[in-house]
Amino acid sequence: MAEFKETQRFTQWWLWLILLFTWGSMSYSFFTDSPKDMGGTVVLVVLMIGLPVLFLQMRLITRITDEGIYVRFVPFHFKEQFYAWDSLESAQVRTYSALREYGGWGIKYGFNGQGKVYNVSGNQGLQLVFKSGEKILIGTQKPEEIQAAVRL
Repeated sequence: MAEFKETQRFTQWWLWLILLFTWGSMSYSFFTDSPKDMGGTVVLVVLMIGLPVLFLQMRLITRITDEGIYVRFVPFHFKEQFYAWDSLESAQVRTYSALREYGGWGIKYGFNGQGKVYNVSGNQGLQLVFKSGEKILIGTQKPEEIQAAVRL
């Protein structure tokens, strides 16, 4: 079996617009009315630098091999999360609503028993249902390719 690999980043224009607005507001605040104490200054500078760097570093990496499915959400996971084929009941691509089902993008827990989601954009994902009943949804921009790589 050929290995499947996908790396996704936050590329939504509106997200970057919000980030830019937030960064601009913090910068304006810093230069027009900088905090009077050193602690406030340090916090503001760390946020001004850290927030854009965090979003630039974030990525969702999905790999499918003969052994199973590997997921890593950088920088939150230090190592890949591994899900073996023999622990799965099913794995199917499905359409979902990030806002309605999970409250947004990132690493989230769904409402009403949908389980955990790893996603950065879009509305397609690989739904894993484990023999234990646990559910995990992994967002994808390549639904046909990821479904073809699944061995269940």
